[in-house]
Amino acid sequence: MLFTGEYEHTVDAKGRLAIPSEIRNRFDQAVHGRGLYLAPGPSDALWLWPAKTFEQMAAASEASLLPDEDMLEFEELLYSQSTWVELDSVGRIRIPERLLNLAQLESNVVLLGVKDHLELRDPTRWSAQRDKRLAQQADIMVRARQAMQRRGQTLREER
Repeated sequence: MLFTGEYEHTVDAKGRLAIPSEIRNRFDQAVHGRGLYLAPGPSDALWLWPAKTFEQMAAASEASLLPDEDMLEFEELLYSQSTWVELDSVGRIRIPERLLNLAQLESNVVLLGVKDHLELRDPTRWSAQRDKRLAQQADIMVRARQAMQRRGQTLREER
């Protein structure tokens, strides 16, 4: 599922957030799973993945009795702080207070579609970050193109 767009929403007093109908209506339980995984992301954001996407990414990481120390730290942090959430009958999810506090989110939030996941951010901080990135858009696009070329080169070398 490809997530795009920017939506301003509120988190109610019970920690519930309504997922926009444009997103919700595209969910297919057979393809995406029954719920979502909510996890802390960088820059004071909370990331939401469809259950099956998150589980496939988790399964794709190498399993080992003696994992690399950096991966161990990453996995301990990511999975211990992640939680599974389910849409209620009116399309809301409940965000645990500990995650709202961790991301420094209050009642007003912005929900961003970012390719394979959604991000919850503080609207004021996101607005400043977005404006800064828009001013640097040409440079960001060049760096992204270079990253894609490096990734393609790495994949060719692995074959």
